Amino acid sequence: PGEKVRLRFINSGAMTFFDVRIPGLKMTVVQTDGQDVEPVTVDEIRIGVAEIFDVIVSPKDEAYTIFAQSMDRTGFSRGTLAPRAGMTAPVPVPDKAEPLSMGDMMGDMGGGMSGMAGMDDGGMGGMAGMDHGGMTGMAGMNHGGMAMGGGNVRVRHAKTEYGPSVDMHVDTPRTNLDDPGIGLRNNGRRVLTYADLHTIGGPMDPRGAEREIELHLTGNMGRYTWSLDGLEFGKSTPVHFRYGERLRVVFVNDTMMTHPMHLHGMWSELESPDGRFQVRKNVISVQPAQRITFLVTVDALGRWAWHCHLLLHMDAGMFREVVVA
Repeated sequence: PGEKVRLRFINSGAMTFFDVRIPGLKMTVVQTDGQDVEPVTVDEIRIGVAEIFDVIVSPKDEAYTIFAQSMDRTGFSRGTLAPRAGMTAPVPVPDKAEPLSMGDMMGDMGGGMSGMAGMDDGGMGGMAGMDHGGMTGMAGMNHGGMAMGGGNVRVRHAKTEYGPSVDMHVDTPRTNLDDPGIGLRNNGRRVLTYADLHTIGGPMDPRGAEREIELHLTGNMGRYTWSLDGLEFGKSTPVHFRYGERLRVVFVNDTMMTHPMHLHGMWSELESPDGRFQVRKNVISVQPAQRITFLVTVDALGRWAWHCHLLLHMDAGMFREVVVA
């Protein structure tokens, strides 16, 4: 009691995003993926597969429940933080599942609804049972809950994105990093977002980007196929990085699921929507209909994996090889 305790949350699951909180206790985030960040105090943290967050808490002489509910609200894990063995605390009731908004599905609606024309109605099957998208209740969707998020950035789609393995395209993705995500908006708790995270010391490389690579996270909900630019791993060719370069990567999520993307061997330095350095990450979760950018200092020769960390997405084809030479 009274002391500061450091906790490290590691999501080592294969297919689950967890929303973690300790009712009655604030958490001060001090690290993400092993990198020091400016301290920020929150009530709740969404942790993607393979993400890591270190927090500092100051418990009193009582028990607390560490509560981690799945994004789709179908279950939870719990633990107890207490000064003495045998103490317990009440376990919260899981939040209700929420449907995706039109903003989650189609992006910045100010850019128009043109992406709807490319949606395969057959790909809507199974949406109610989506494993971690929280899409139950589509028929009762509240359009007033749209997550707009600025930018009105228009994107182009590769020819390979048009085929049976891709059921939708987002033409005007969201660029907001301050959106806590489906199920966490306006819940009365202070929820951590990527906009809150600032790596201490700034970027590891002062150079700007020398060139840019854009990749789209693609899939078909009905067929449960996953890919990059419409190509699963078996039909893709390696992505080539030039050793020593400073590279900007653009991810556009054309799917209705959040993907925790992981580049092996090199750090991903997330940028704010206006191009400023934000935070150094090992895994970056890209929300539905969202566009994010990050810089990479290509300092590791060899062949590297680049993939979604959701096991079934990676195995289905959301995976590329990176060759640094």
